[in-house]
Amino acid sequence: MTTETIESFSELGLSENILKALTEMGFTKPSPIQAQGIPAVMQGSDVIGQAQTGTGKTAAFGIPVLERIDITSNAVQALVLCPTRELAVQVSEEIGRLAKFQRGIKIEAIYGGDSIDRQIRSLKKGVHIVVGTPGRVMDHMERKTLKFDEVRMMVLDEADEMLDMGFREDIESILADMPEDRQTILFSATMSKPIMSITKRFLNDPILIKVVRNELTNVNIEQVYFEVKPQAKVEVMTRLIDMHHLKSLLVFCNTKRKVDEIVEDLQLRGYASEGIHGDLRQQQRSNVMSKFKAGVTTILVATDVAARGIDVSGLDGVINYDIPLDEEYYVHRIGRTGRAGMSGKAFSLVARDEKYRLKTIEGYTKVKIEKGVIPSYEDIVGVRKARFVESISVSIQEGDDQELFGDVLEMLQHAGYSTEQVVGAMAKQIMGVQKNEYGDSNLAWEERRGDAGRSGGDRFERRPSSGGRFERGNDRREGERRGADRYAPKGDFRRPEGVRDENRKPASVEAGMTRLFLSLGRKDHIMPKDIVGAIAGEANIPGKTIGAIDIYDKFTFVDVPERDARAVLRAMDGNTIKGKPVQIDIAK
Repeated sequence: MTTETIESFSELGLSENILKALTEMGFTKPSPIQAQGIPAVMQGSDVIGQAQTGTGKTAAFGIPVLERIDITSNAVQALVLCPTRELAVQVSEEIGRLAKFQRGIKIEAIYGGDSIDRQIRSLKKGVHIVVGTPGRVMDHMERKTLKFDEVRMMVLDEADEMLDMGFREDIESILADMPEDRQTILFSATMSKPIMSITKRFLNDPILIKVVRNELTNVNIEQVYFEVKPQAKVEVMTRLIDMHHLKSLLVFCNTKRKVDEIVEDLQLRGYASEGIHGDLRQQQRSNVMSKFKAGVTTILVATDVAARGIDVSGLDGVINYDIPLDEEYYVHRIGRTGRAGMSGKAFSLVARDEKYRLKTIEGYTKVKIEKGVIPSYEDIVGVRKARFVESISVSIQEGDDQELFGDVLEMLQHAGYSTEQVVGAMAKQIMGVQKNEYGDSNLAWEERRGDAGRSGGDRFERRPSSGGRFERGNDRREGERRGADRYAPKGDFRRPEGVRDENRKPASVEAGMTRLFLSLGRKDHIMPKDIVGAIAGEANIPGKTIGAIDIYDKFTFVDVPERDARAVLRAMDGNTIKGKPVQIDIAK
């Protein structure tokens, strides 16, 4: 039996309780990653799964985990590591739904931002499955409130994302503390050198499972881009929403500030929209998601990091308000629509200086993204008129309570208005079409001479060749070089013996980067991965875009992309690194 011939979960030898839960959740046929992954994990082998969000990988490891839990023991038997609190909550909830008919199984999500005292009380009562972020898991390890003596299974979910956020050292510490005979399952969208280094060190003869690219980039998704002036993006986005009648939509931005700005603009225009990003408390996030899933909110605006773990079905489309900084993010984004055989739309609003990133995405996905034509004002009015007429026709045919309102037209006619005036005013009010400051010719940017012949706009956006990653064991860097003060993509900037930190001048800032000053240094026991993790996590930027880091005794310099500098300053203002308050500013 091959994975292509598996038509139902019952063919995988699962328990009746799991099959009953799957049926209630609406799952019938296993996805490719489930059909390959569940048997491999069930047989006890270490497994490497290369798969994206939306392929069903949570069930691929969650089902075997549940099948192996011994409810007679209250000890932790499985640990799942996730990069963000959002994904940790989502994974724990998904496993909880799969365990609905298995009495006695206890699952706990542990992550920063939640009361650690509450988590400690829960762990003391006994938990079988822990789903957590690396930082909070390490906190519990240090407090000795989380013990791994009886852990049978260890899962690394979205391992590449955790490394991008600077968690490599934490992950290795956690893995090293695990029983040697445990089973390890690792899922990652990419198989980078750091990922392979971890698999070689901590996995035993693993089985590799890979979902091929044509299964990741859904053929049911219509991918179109529009050349748009930055200030006109909201106008173009609302025209696309109206033109294509998008009733359930995810809009992606690169920064938390942009999320708030777009939500405000959409709400002022009468669109039911909400935003979700890292600044929201868990209760706020839950409220936003509940309204979106119920259809009260039709547009959800999110950052890539905050969207991790969001699992919503039936999306009409995805709009990339900002072009993502990482090609993988694009695949994650558009994979939210066009699921389960349904059609979906992925629209990208491309400013001139984002054209280069779009070309990079096309090269990565091997898919040609077609250029679209921005709908005109007359197009939108025409579409709304047609929908208005249709809705009025339906209302007339239903005929309910019309006698209560039948005299409204007569009353308005007595007030001196003609039937045409009344209908026109009602249509305008209901359709909400208002002329704005954007003429049709003032929305798209014009191609400059020479632009068509090069693979980008008029600005090249630097991405460090090493990805800004600060892992030990990287052949290009030979690790973080213990004792070195300078952490940069190239070269060894070890401090000469006898030279004081304050007398050593940092290297010049590379083009496209801004140098920031942090009030913490070596005396505060901070490492590059602490800085990368804090900035990437709080400012919602990929860790790989962060450049050189100079650590002195009492302060640190860190280079970030110019476009992200202000976002980093806002995100880190009043924040902490390793529990210590940090002041951050543009370096003088």
